Amino acid sequence: MDKQLVFICFLTFVIHLIGTLAYSVRIAGVRTRRIAVSLALFSILVLVSRTSNSFLGPFLAKRIESCLGQPLAAGLVLADLRWLLLSAALATIAGAVLIPTFQRVFCRAVEHFQVHRSVPKLLLHGFFKGGLSYVRDVAAMPSSGNVRGLRDSGSVSASVTLLNVGAVALWTVGVFASLYAGVLDPEVRVTSSTLSSIINGGATVMMAVFIDPHMSGMTDDVVEGRVSDTQFRRAVVWLVGSRLAGTLLAQVLLVPSATLIVWVAKVL
Repeated sequence: MDKQLVFICFLTFVIHLIGTLAYSVRIAGVRTRRIAVSLALFSILVLVSRTSNSFLGPFLAKRIESCLGQPLAAGLVLADLRWLLLSAALATIAGAVLIPTFQRVFCRAVEHFQVHRSVPKLLLHGFFKGGLSYVRDVAAMPSSGNVRGLRDSGSVSASVTLLNVGAVALWTVGVFASLYAGVLDPEVRVTSSTLSSIINGGATVMMAVFIDPHMSGMTDDVVEGRVSDTQFRRAVVWLVGSRLAGTLLAQVLLVPSATLIVWVAKVL
């Protein structure tokens, strides 16, 4: 693995780590009962995560172009993309482990934002005014009780869980599949690369229309007392688990998705 691939893997890891940690903001909103403020911070993290995925395109495109003239280029590119998808899965696991720590961090962030009403001030406070030391002080491992309670009913519906798996899988594989499609058939390489926005856009719409409103409604239920804090945390664990399943499913969908993109590019 060369330095360029390590750098792209690092970017992929950070993007998916941010997306996973965004669930911590939901828990922080429930704990502080400042739902609107936590929703604003959640939206910022989700926006950064879901839009940053497209920034990988230029780095990957440059790397793939340098491989096209080599023998067995498709195999070399496919191996690189497998590493990137593995980085996405590892980031999700790391994010799941860090959620108990960052829910405490985001509780403090929500309270700070409520006072100062400024994201730049919040970032400045987080990185330069004791925020990093606070992370060390509140570090904690996931509770075994939340994991054991996943079999209990009332956490999150099976349909929402499956939708999250599918949406995350499509969002994760979109850019990679479109670029790999250009390797499978260089004649439609430009057309294939533009189709990634359709795949990622569709996945983002699925998340915004089905997943996010469901969690928002469940947040309101917690505030009104119809759902307990424990049930809400278990729902978050379910969504994180389905997110991990989505990144693993992306490994399976990579080649079929690239093949489908080639077919669509030829039909257009």
